[in-house]
Amino acid sequence: MALPLMRKATAVWLVENTSLTFKQISQFCGLHELEVSGIADGEVASGIRGMDPVSSNQLTAEEIEKCEKDPNSILKLSVNPATVGEKKRRGPRYTPLSKRQDKPAAIAWLVKYYSELTDAQIVKLVGTTKPTIQAVRSRTHWNITNIVPTDPVILGLCKQVELDLVLEKSIKTTRKEPIDDTIEGKNKLSPIRKSSEQQPAIMELESPVLEDKKLELSKENKEDKQSTLLEAEKFFTKDTDVV
Repeated sequence: MALPLMRKATAVWLVENTSLTFKQISQFCGLHELEVSGIADGEVASGIRGMDPVSSNQLTAEEIEKCEKDPNSILKLSVNPATVGEKKRRGPRYTPLSKRQDKPAAIAWLVKYYSELTDAQIVKLVGTTKPTIQAVRSRTHWNITNIVPTDPVILGLCKQVELDLVLEKSIKTTRKEPIDDTIEGKNKLSPIRKSSEQQPAIMELESPVLEDKKLELSKENKEDKQSTLLEAEKFFTKDTDVV
């Protein structure tokens, strides 16, 4: 359910200027009934000035009269036709003027301690621009000598939860990179494996040549043995002739 602008100020005005029940006012303003009763008793929102929802086009006088007559009816927030179809504009995070001078210090801190963060992630965190980030990275910023790296959470430029989410995303991306490297490494090693697979084929081609060499060596060994046997027989025959 849509709520009016300045809910407590609207509730103060409705309590002071209408006879609506606490329940009706609490439902319309998004407050608790006890809080509305505290406003009526002067214990809550004592220093808040009431805001007229009729003059701000959030309620009509007819709607208030109808709900005053029927305590069970609910106030309906009137819709401004100028806002129909209007969407929230996407853009960089708004930073108050008092904190804009602290952006370079926050960028320097993120670049120093979390260098894996991309420029786009830093832009979302701090609400700065890419040229400013590049100037701090390359130390060409006009005020680089006076920049002291400071945690953006301490400076109030972002929340700790937002910083933790960005760091988790960067860790996940860095974990994926070694997997890609191993895949590339496997592809690089594949031709080496092929060459090792081709070695048996080369050995098979060279095997006939080796067999021929082995046959030649065996023939030479046989001839050497026969020659030694003949020499031994000649020696013994000489001895018998002498006797």
